[in-house]
Amino acid sequence: MSRSLIPGLRALRPAAFGADPEGARMARIRRSPNFSVAEGTFQNPLGARTRPTGSTAEFAKIYFRKEERVRRGPTGTVPVHATTLADLVRPPADGLRVTWMGHSSVLVEIDGHRVLFDPVWADRCSPFAFAGPKRLHPVPVPLEALGPVDAVVISHDHYDHLDMPTIKALAATDTVFAVPLGVGAHLERWGVPAERLHELDWHESAKVAGLTLTATPARHFCGRGLRNQQHTLWASWVVAGSEHRVYHSGDTGYFPGFREIGDQYGPFDTTMIQIGAYSDFWPDIHMTPQEGMRAHLDLQGGRPQGVMLPIHWGTFNLAPHPWSEPGEGTLAAAREEGATIALPRPGEPFEPGSDAVPGVPWWRGVAVVPDGGWVDADAEEAGPRAATSGEPEAAPVG
Repeated sequence: MSRSLIPGLRALRPAAFGADPEGARMARIRRSPNFSVAEGTFQNPLGARTRPTGSTAEFAKIYFRKEERVRRGPTGTVPVHATTLADLVRPPADGLRVTWMGHSSVLVEIDGHRVLFDPVWADRCSPFAFAGPKRLHPVPVPLEALGPVDAVVISHDHYDHLDMPTIKALAATDTVFAVPLGVGAHLERWGVPAERLHELDWHESAKVAGLTLTATPARHFCGRGLRNQQHTLWASWVVAGSEHRVYHSGDTGYFPGFREIGDQYGPFDTTMIQIGAYSDFWPDIHMTPQEGMRAHLDLQGGRPQGVMLPIHWGTFNLAPHPWSEPGEGTLAAAREEGATIALPRPGEPFEPGSDAVPGVPWWRGVAVVPDGGWVDADAEEAGPRAATSGEPEAAPVG
């Protein structure tokens, strides 16, 4: 292809595709110890297949089978907590409050500061407003009503984690953005000033408003356009305040590095762990609920301490598994390990250090009942903490 045609082709592609790293940004990427110059791509900490394995025809048969499609979505209106200013104006009692907005979008109020992870407020996670996975519940609060945010943290550049309209809206505020290497090219194209960008490699940190934000390894991949060049990095994140520490997994397959991250930066008051959109067709890049619980324990030094918040489920239909399966699987894993998990409705704030961590499986009222029914369904109303405490008589599992 003629070099003279390349700028013209770039100008024609949708703005939502973002921008390719180039110049000094690309030079920095090539110097990264996590980038293979020979292969021209970022590398995973453990080998991973980033494209679906197995037969495309078999996957299509499973994905489009009528009885399976019914199970992949809610049967009624998802119960969303309409987050209000009253929910957020009162400071958390011990300095930490977490609000899951759905999928991987989480607002964390930590030691007097506010961090927003992977904010996606669009109706679809797609480069187009008319096509792509559509959200299964409304956002719990309008973005403009969320209030000031000190830092926006992005795990990687896939559409269900990096949403152009949301970023453009946040670019009009004073917030600072922390992103993995290369992702800053997208944000700059969408109007984020370079001076409000912290672009980090794994194990690099930035200081923002009294917080330390550290990019840590993950096992995933990147890409927004028609070609996936692996020129942007993916990451999990550690945010440390004066009194508390939290971890957000982004998207990742299970790998032994979770224990190393926990040893170096943990333990954590809260871990936000991806437990949805998994499949045997892509086993290396997304975790099952059981793998997510294993990652949580690794991050906590092998002990069931802190609170695990399951993320990356319930909002978009991105995999063949039933809609309720990630929640049920996390309940089962928590009971087996004696771990505490939080099960808030989208938009429901909770304080991990309190005695009122939500623990009722709210999805059961709007999900297809699995064959054999819900396990321990009579224990659903046992109470917030009881449902996740690991006590056999109080833990509803499925």
